[in-house]
Amino acid sequence: MPIVTTKDSVEIFYKDWGPKEAPPIVFHHGWPLSSDDWDTQMLFFLKNGYRVVAHDRRGHGRSSQVSEGHDMDHYAADAFAVAEHLDLRNAVHIGHSTGGGEVARYIAKYGEPTGRVAKAVLVSAVPPLMLKTETNPGGLPLDLFDGLRDGLAANRSQFFLDVASGPFYGFNRPGAKILEGAIRNWWRQGMNGSAKAHYDGIKAFSETDQTADLEAISVPTLVLHGDDDQIVPYQDAAVLSATILRNGELKIYPGFPHGMLTTHADIINPDLLAFVKR
Repeated sequence: MPIVTTKDSVEIFYKDWGPKEAPPIVFHHGWPLSSDDWDTQMLFFLKNGYRVVAHDRRGHGRSSQVSEGHDMDHYAADAFAVAEHLDLRNAVHIGHSTGGGEVARYIAKYGEPTGRVAKAVLVSAVPPLMLKTETNPGGLPLDLFDGLRDGLAANRSQFFLDVASGPFYGFNRPGAKILEGAIRNWWRQGMNGSAKAHYDGIKAFSETDQTADLEAISVPTLVLHGDDDQIVPYQDAAVLSATILRNGELKIYPGFPHGMLTTHADIINPDLLAFVKR
């Protein structure tokens, strides 16, 4: 398998498809999934002449199930290890959910300082901060994230099945078209990862304040979110991020769920392509 070993000896699995001379698009997956969650987008961009790259976050998918380092700093460093190993330059980085946080930290800390990034897209992403605090009154209460940890620790398999068949894709909404394959694929990806990485990752995606990361980003950044996102409410995420970014563009999709890249790929993919081609 294609693997890059990080400075702290973690093996990161990655996919690298398409002509090496083509413009690179790098995809960063959400919690608790893997690079497989980007299959539809990777095939779409490959068909349109791009080089597509995605990796499994540490503790997720086929990467090392290490005990430590499940935080945004390590996530970003691991992404940089892949970009450096493949010598990716002028890349467009697209992140979903937790992967959006990873993209923001990567660009702020590595991508722009090393001149390797051209544009960014944050899709249903967690920045600037999910947790409700005195300075972030629109965030979600800590009890909610404690509940996620409790559910994962008690019965991870059932917990993942409940998330995928309910709020993640909006399948709990009246009249929703339920995609059984999407539920099974979500569950499969989650169960391939490490329970420890997933448990620790809840703190990473909920309690990391990425305001400074967003402020540091100067490349054109597209922010996409559905207004029926039951996982990452859009007002305190996408809307706020777009006001912080120096070169941000916001698009809200009425009625779309958190997993809109799967449920509405026919709409999202052309929008991504239009932004990348500008």
